Amino acid sequence: MTISQQYLKQKLSAYYRLCRFDKPIGTELVLWPTLWALWVASNGLPDTKILLVMILGAIFMRAAGCVINDFADRKVDLHVERTKHRPLTAGEISSKEALIVFFILIGVSASLLFFLPIATFYCAFGALFLACIYPFMKRYTHLPQVVLGAAFSWAIPMAFTAVGRPIDFTCVLLYMGNLAWTVAYDTQYAITDREDDLKIGVKSTAILFGRFDILAIVILQCSSVLLVAWAMYRDDILHPYGTIALSVVLVDFFYQWLNIRHRNPQQCFKMFLHNRWVGVIIFIGIFFSLL
Repeated sequence: MTISQQYLKQKLSAYYRLCRFDKPIGTELVLWPTLWALWVASNGLPDTKILLVMILGAIFMRAAGCVINDFADRKVDLHVERTKHRPLTAGEISSKEALIVFFILIGVSASLLFFLPIATFYCAFGALFLACIYPFMKRYTHLPQVVLGAAFSWAIPMAFTAVGRPIDFTCVLLYMGNLAWTVAYDTQYAITDREDDLKIGVKSTAILFGRFDILAIVILQCSSVLLVAWAMYRDDILHPYGTIALSVVLVDFFYQWLNIRHRNPQQCFKMFLHNRWVGVIIFIGIFFSLL
C-alpha cells in the first residue's frame, strides 16, 4: 500500500467515525419511531419509495447531527474521557473538513425531499433547525436532552405529511411519547458523563435532576408508554398486539431500572444502548396490529 493510499484509507476511516456510522445506535433510535409513524399514518401500507426515503433521511440526518455536534464540542470533548479520541478532537480531521462533511450530508438529505410532498419539505426545516441548535444547548440550558428529543421525534410529523395524512392528535401523541422516551434514555447517557460535565461546566438533565435522576427517568419512561398507548388507542391498534408490545416495554424499563438504580456509569451507558429494543418492540406491536 502506497503512502497516498494509506492516507486516503485513514481519512475515510476518520470520516466514517465522524459520522458515527461505526456506532449505529443513534440511527436506530431515530429510525424506529420514524417507522412507527409511517406505519400508523399509512394504516400499515407505506409506499416503498417513501419508506426508502425516510430510512435514508434518518441515516444521513443522524450523521449530520453527529458531525455538527462534534464540531461544536471539539474543545469540550478534550476534557471528557469517553470523547477525547473522536476524530475531530484527536486532530484526524480539521474543523473545515468537518463542516464540509456536514453540508454534504445536509445536501444529500435535502435532495431526498424532492421525492416527498411539499408539506414534508416545509416540515423538514424544523428538523434542520433543531439539528443545528442542539449541540450548543448544553452551554445555555440544563435541557439539551429535550431539544434532542424534539429533533429525534421530528421525523414523526414528517412521516405523516409524507403519506398525506394531516398532523393530527395521534401524531402529536406519538411525538410527545417519543420525546419523553428520548429524554429518558439520553439522561441515562448523560449520567455516564456527569462527573466530567460538572468539571467543565456543561449542562444536562442528569445534572438538573440531581438525586432524583433515576425517578425522573422512570416517570419519563412510563409517560412515554402512556402517550404511545393513547396514540394506538386512537387509531384502534392497541389491542391485542399493541398492548402486548407495550407490556413488554414496561418489563424492559423495569430491567433498565434494576441496572441503573446505583448510577454506575458503565451500566447506565449499557442501558442507554439497550433502548434500541424498545423501538423494535413497539414497531412489532404496531406492525402486527395493522396486518
